[in-house]
Amino acid sequence: MKQQNFTTGSIWRQLITFSFPMLLTNLLQVSYQFIDSLWVGNLLGADSLGAVAVSSTVIFTVLSFIIGVNNATLTILSQLKGREDDTGLKSYVNAFTVILGSMAILLGVVGFVFAEHILQLLGTPNELIKEATSYLQINFLGILFLFGYNFIGTVFRALGNSKTPLQFVIIAVILNTILDPIFIYTFNWGIEGAAYATIVAQGIALLYGLFISLRKNIIPFSIPSIPKREEVSLILKQGIPSGLQMTVISAGSAAIMSVVTSFGSATVAGFGAAQRLESIIMLPAHALGTAVNSMAGQNIAAHKWKRVNKITLYATLLNLAAMLIAAVLIFLFANIGVRMFISEQQAISFGTEYIKIIAFFFPFLGFNFVWNGVVRASGAAFQVLVLNFISFWILRFPLIYIFAKLIGEKGIAVGMGLSFVISSIFAFSYYRFGKWRKIELFDEEKKSAVTL
Repeated sequence: MKQQNFTTGSIWRQLITFSFPMLLTNLLQVSYQFIDSLWVGNLLGADSLGAVAVSSTVIFTVLSFIIGVNNATLTILSQLKGREDDTGLKSYVNAFTVILGSMAILLGVVGFVFAEHILQLLGTPNELIKEATSYLQINFLGILFLFGYNFIGTVFRALGNSKTPLQFVIIAVILNTILDPIFIYTFNWGIEGAAYATIVAQGIALLYGLFISLRKNIIPFSIPSIPKREEVSLILKQGIPSGLQMTVISAGSAAIMSVVTSFGSATVAGFGAAQRLESIIMLPAHALGTAVNSMAGQNIAAHKWKRVNKITLYATLLNLAAMLIAAVLIFLFANIGVRMFISEQQAISFGTEYIKIIAFFFPFLGFNFVWNGVVRASGAAFQVLVLNFISFWILRFPLIYIFAKLIGEKGIAVGMGLSFVISSIFAFSYYRFGKWRKIELFDEEKKSAVTL
């Protein structure tokens, strides 16, 4: 339950010991979705699996904004930790609890009421509407549990503890794995059973998180009260750009998919399989990006800029090593990896070719996570939003579209890879020459003066 002070000690050791539990956490969250789909597909059939897939897309899309707001906790709370401001820490934990809790409740009610309408707007086939609506409504009812245990996990990481949040996810994954077949098959609740298994698992994980936090007095929770005006202002100034960043990413991914679908179902299937492999390959970079956000945040608040620079350098080198190892492995075993998800030969051929072309571009995407994570730690949420907009809409989508037109389906990988390289140049340029070092989160006189 130990919290880490990142302003002193070995940076190499802290990077590895802090990011590794987050890597495992991300891996478990990927397996969570996989196991859920496995039970539904085998016990209920293809239509039910399709209903879950459609509903999950809706859940991710509508929740992306609040997930982004939750990401602001890392920046604000890690800086308060670095300032050793226990009073401010307690006050802002209360503010985040009230704001995120209110958003989750509101979203849960609206989502429950309009679930069927949302699914119809997305063109969900009529044969899937009933099951998809039931599954979606139950998930919206339990949305507070999802946000609750993710929020507590984020607070732990901001305070320098990445091991305890891993326990929350382990509990949720194990419970969901056990409860899925019981609720779906034994109780004969069908797809609703899968939804109930999810929210029960998340609810128990939340209760465990609260129990640990209060018993050990690790997180300074208090009876919820109306937050101060300046706290709401700072949280929204950090949270809204982070939420919009998630929206930009979601919309950009949808636009890219429109190019992929133009080449037919085999290309779509191969691309989907490759994307699943990518999501696993990028887990170390995701973990490092979150780690440097917290580590740099504490040091920025303590004005230890030399240490911030070392954190950036060491994380960049660690990312390079991890991504190159992953690239070599995926290049050698691409065909086997793609075959894990699909069996149609044309789809396998495209997926294998795509992942081999893009494999050695992954380090550049990892650089984006590291450099943007450091910049975000200063409070430059809007600037990171701009960098992500450039990455997806100025570079990635246009380059994929252009190269796909010029050289066919192979151009999807070429355009994607080039966008990683160019966007990393933008990210480094802003890290090196931008004004993010001048941002003072808790200096009211300077807040409104911060510009690009």
